[in-house]
Amino acid sequence: MSVKNSLLNWLTPQDLSRISQLQLFARGVVEGVRGGIHRSRHLGASIEFKEHRPYVPGDDVGSIDWKLFGKTDRLYIRQYEDETNLRCTLLVDQSGSMKYRNARSGRPSKHEYAMRLAACLAYLFVSQKDAVGLATFDTQIRAYLEPRSQPNHLQLLMEALTESKPGGETDLGLVIEGLLQRSKRRGILFLISDCFGDIPQLCKSLALLRSNHQEVVVFQVMDDDEWDFPFQQRTLFRSLEVESLNQVVDPEAIRKSYLQKMEADQQALALGCRQHGIELISTRTSRSYSELLSQYLGQQRGYG
Repeated sequence: MSVKNSLLNWLTPQDLSRISQLQLFARGVVEGVRGGIHRSRHLGASIEFKEHRPYVPGDDVGSIDWKLFGKTDRLYIRQYEDETNLRCTLLVDQSGSMKYRNARSGRPSKHEYAMRLAACLAYLFVSQKDAVGLATFDTQIRAYLEPRSQPNHLQLLMEALTESKPGGETDLGLVIEGLLQRSKRRGILFLISDCFGDIPQLCKSLALLRSNHQEVVVFQVMDDDEWDFPFQQRTLFRSLEVESLNQVVDPEAIRKSYLQKMEADQQALALGCRQHGIELISTRTSRSYSELLSQYLGQQRGYG
């Protein structure tokens, strides 16, 4: 029985349509980005060239050393010390603060943006036969898929993403502890979150992953409103994580202190990531996915 047919046993046609739309979206973004960027076979992996061997039918033509072909008129494949597939884990924040969106702007919520970004990364890695896993979390891991590289695994990833719903508070420290128990092999972890909370504790938690031989990349997703604080009139601010926390605020009275606190938090996050060898990419929900992926991919070794 195919994956799609098995899913039909417990997913509605509307559910499957949403999953298919997400997968098509991810494919469109990734293929569009790929059109302008040449990539290495092992994104993010630390591998060293070992030797050449003759090309045989069925080998990946992308591994052919064309410069050597120009000199010898023979096809050779470049071999590397480590040709094992990369293991990736997508860690997607679904806490209540990720629900925020400016409904008048037409932008997606932070959670919707994070879900689509995770879908793009999942499609990218599965299409290059790398193993991809997923963990969605708030105060604990809510859904977990072990990293796998099979093509049918992509649909399971898309399904889990579309089923995720933001709500409640978050405790990244506990989540990291849970991941450390599951992640025994070297790999790369992508945290997609607004990074709200105790910044030093967040960096300390991520450093634990680094000490466990994990490469860590943080995509910090924020709404334009949170960066710029454009509010003018008295506004009711409601907590998206604790329902009882509601307050009417005069934006003019707190704008300066808010922006100063935001700047201080950003500097602390950037410093903490830099100290622990963690890559930080901050973005707005108004930014295109293709632009964001191009930035990330363009910074990796093997791209030009």
